[in-house]
Amino acid sequence: MLARLPALSNDLHLPPMPERAPSRQVERLYSDHHGWLRDWLRRKLGNAGDAADLAQDTFVRVLGRARDLDEVREPRAWLATIAHGLAVDHIRRRTLERACLDAIASLPESQAPSPETRMLLIEALVRIDAMLDGLSAKARSAFLLSRLDGLSYREIAKQLGVSLSSVEKYMASAIRHCLALR
Repeated sequence: MLARLPALSNDLHLPPMPERAPSRQVERLYSDHHGWLRDWLRRKLGNAGDAADLAQDTFVRVLGRARDLDEVREPRAWLATIAHGLAVDHIRRRTLERACLDAIASLPESQAPSPETRMLLIEALVRIDAMLDGLSAKARSAFLLSRLDGLSYREIAKQLGVSLSSVEKYMASAIRHCLALR
């Protein structure tokens, strides 16, 4: 019966075998520096659980960039740079979550969203925050005052203490920024 099976060949149109993701370099980097990175993150964050999670997330990022390892001269500095970016994102997300949950807690119980809706709301806020990252503080404020609070450009100018033409420039910048990310 085995003799009748087709030989594995290109005729079967099999997908190519994936490259072995965790190369020896990544394994070595992990074994040499994981403990140090976790401890570094714990000192920065003050939370061992978050530090362990972010250390793992850092190495997940490293797996996606394994080709870059040949160029890494200072592995701890490279890992710290990746981990720092993840830590900033983590802190921003926690801050947004806390603010959102505080706002929800101030609502009457009858208006409070379900846990599922809360999570969807938090996810949407995190995406909006990421999308607006990179804008100047005034452009970000102008955009949020316009889109979330529904203020007119004149009202935004008054609230920010700038000219109407500045608000128009901030809004144009914010809209271009968002469109570029789409």
